[in-house]
Amino acid sequence: MLKTKTIYWVSTLILFGMMFATGILYFVFYDKLVDYFTSYGYPTYLIYPLAIAKITGSIIILINKNKLLKELAYMGFFYNFILAFFAHLMINEFDPFPTISMTLLLLSYFTGKKVRP
Repeated sequence: MLKTKTIYWVSTLILFGMMFATGILYFVFYDKLVDYFTSYGYPTYLIYPLAIAKITGSIIILINKNKLLKELAYMGFFYNFILAFFAHLMINEFDPFPTISMTLLLLSYFTGKKVRP
């Protein structure tokens, strides 16, 4: 049980750090992200809502007060990582972060079901 709890907290804290940091960076480097979103074929009006969703979703998962909101945050990140993976794949660009993020998300989610922090 200690191993599962450790895996849960390590994966959750790394995931939280990544999502919170990228959410902040979306605000800071907005102009650079416009170029990226355009090259991936995504509309640029998604940048700010996605940044807010990343920040709030990561906080919701870390705080763990409301089960429904936590499930929705995990689901939102799941779709975000799937779309990011395929966006990179469609322009023939290799980026390991969607795969790493998905691995952390799945570890956090499934070990969290066992641990009940």
